[in-house]
Amino acid sequence: MKANVGGIDRILRIVAGLVLLALVFVGPQTPWGWIGIIPLVTGLLKFCPFYPLIGLNTCPTKES
Repeated sequence: MKANVGGIDRILRIVAGLVLLALVFVGPQTPWGWIGIIPLVTGLLKFCPFYPLIGLNTCPTKES
């Protein structure tokens, strides 16, 4: 599993995941908030399984 989520993308995924998960416990208390697990996990692992399918990579390239 090679990292393909970087920088701003990673931060946005983690924040969005936490906000969605918060909906389960506060506010409207909707079970739809559990969908926040997906962006949270992909942000923490720096890997999105959908990105290779569409040929996307937001990690900065390392120059040799």
